[in-house]
Amino acid sequence: MSDTTALDARGVSIDYLRRRVRTRAVDDVSLTVRSGETVGLVGESGSGKSSLAMAALGLTKPSAGTISVNGHRIGTLGRRGVAAAGAQAVFQSPYSSLDPAMTVRAILAEPVVPLRMRKAEVRSRVEETLASVGLDESVAERYPREFSGGQRQRIAIARAMMVRPRLLICDEPTSALDLSVQAQVVNLLMDLQRDNGISYLVIGHDLALMNHLADRLYVMYRGRIVESGPTSVVHGSPAHPYTRALVEAAPSPDPRRQRERRARVVPPPAALGTPGCAFAPRCPFVLDRCTTEVPRLRQVGAVEVACHNDAALEVVTA
Repeated sequence: MSDTTALDARGVSIDYLRRRVRTRAVDDVSLTVRSGETVGLVGESGSGKSSLAMAALGLTKPSAGTISVNGHRIGTLGRRGVAAAGAQAVFQSPYSSLDPAMTVRAILAEPVVPLRMRKAEVRSRVEETLASVGLDESVAERYPREFSGGQRQRIAIARAMMVRPRLLICDEPTSALDLSVQAQVVNLLMDLQRDNGISYLVIGHDLALMNHLADRLYVMYRGRIVESGPTSVVHGSPAHPYTRALVEAAPSPDPRRQRERRARVVPPPAALGTPGCAFAPRCPFVLDRCTTEVPRLRQVGAVEVACHNDAALEVVTA
């Protein structure tokens, strides 16, 4: 793994204006992905993960902060410039991310149009890229509707690989797939990284999947990073109360554990952008300070945690 940085987000905030009401989706988030590294960004729906990914791809403009891809500032690049800087994306649904009216060959050829490659070069690259994701060149003349979900996601990955990216941003790349197919896609991503040295930012909510795939984890809640560190530590000994809740929410074959989790009814979460810790209404360790002051990330052992309550952290650090 290199010390160079594939993705560097610093103090990023993202606001959306709807019906004259400004909503903050991402609040002062900093995140890095080093060259050849896989970083997971986890959290429940509405936490701001996808908004941050869209900003990294140049599809959403941050309200504050900076984002750089392979040393290039996103704000100066534009959408095509981000691709030229070496970033591509794989989205959640293989059913909606591929144009049903285009053949696989046309889908894969589209990203390289700005490169002005000759037809023979494009044809050769299409065949080579299909082979790299485990698909025969004969699929090139077929349409997305003719394939299973797993095959479609392989095609989506192949489309991203056509421009030989250095950074691949994967937004829930396996969540729409069956479990057996999920494992195949994860193994494919790992093989592509081994063979090409790609960096990944993988977005999702499945900590078990991230434990298998990611080198480091960032845990996001209501627009803020609440914990980050090596995946083995964050998953194995979560420090922040929200991360612990996320780990406990993983499916278990023990029906009693399932019933116990469902019994933990919590109040509605705090609105985005409110003072204090957004997790305070749900936290069993809440202090008065938590409702008025936003906790900053601080080093606790091998991880960084945004929590005021030392007693809560001692549960896992003692």
